[in-house]
Amino acid sequence: MLPQSVLTDAALPSSASDLEALAARAAGLAKEARAANTRKAYRSDWAHFTAWCARHDLAFLPAAPTTIGLYLAANEAALSVATLARRLSAIAVAHRMAGHAMDTRHPAIRDVIRGLRRAKGVAQDHAEALTVPLLRRVLALLGDRPIDHRDRALLLVGFGAALRRSELVALDLDDVAVVPEGLRITIRRSKGDQEGEGQVVAIGRTGTATCPVSAYSGWIAVAGITEGAVFRGINRHGRIGSRLSTDAVSEIVQKRAATAGLDPTIFSGHSMRAGFATSAAAAGVEERLIMRQTRHRSAQTVRRYIRDGELFDRNLAAEVGL
Repeated sequence: MLPQSVLTDAALPSSASDLEALAARAAGLAKEARAANTRKAYRSDWAHFTAWCARHDLAFLPAAPTTIGLYLAANEAALSVATLARRLSAIAVAHRMAGHAMDTRHPAIRDVIRGLRRAKGVAQDHAEALTVPLLRRVLALLGDRPIDHRDRALLLVGFGAALRRSELVALDLDDVAVVPEGLRITIRRSKGDQEGEGQVVAIGRTGTATCPVSAYSGWIAVAGITEGAVFRGINRHGRIGSRLSTDAVSEIVQKRAATAGLDPTIFSGHSMRAGFATSAAAAGVEERLIMRQTRHRSAQTVRRYIRDGELFDRNLAAEVGL
């Protein structure tokens, strides 16, 4: 315990209003402990759970373990195991925030989750990787309009830096330094850096028609951007607007994929990041270097991309004589 002399007047609340202000601040800080997208998903998950309970005349706060088990089983067909696991997390968080204890290891919950994993499997659907050949196919159809310059830069910077779509749309002009070697990109906050320590990645110049550095510089010049968001919306009249949303990134990828004759439903905003990792693995880039660029903490995740990149290294069907 600190000596009384260390506790200054500034550190002690002097009135009920000061305590209320501190309580509000503490609540705000607690709220920021989770990323905005996670909070949004949890709110949606909780709303779905409470609506389901209301339809079946079941208490939802606190909810009995059997109620939660029934809810998970009722949504088995409609939701993946990963989504159901997130729903369970959201329900648990809501209970804790309301002051109710909830044991997710209770047999009525644990055994249902185990059963779902065995019945449905735990493999997750992944966006198709926008690999270098596919990316070139998409880029070949882009013209010289402002929207083409933007999409070219977005696709190439997103790919070259292996950025998540949230990281891509969060970029400000001050975050990207154009240096003789290429681009030096500072990522202020990301899924893998919730504390906001910041991460830096680099994209080297390639001197080709698909050089990310040239595409980025071309977009900034055409758009006349001098501060603020790098990637912005453009209306049908060519007027440049405000910062893009994460959903807009997915829409751009899918629209450009469709124009190139690809199936847009298998691509998403994650396809550029997946495309970099898969293409790097196919080119024989070391695992540690891929992880340095993608900033993955789990080698297991990166190894999935490496497996994808190595699938056709050898044609075993031909080698055995088919």
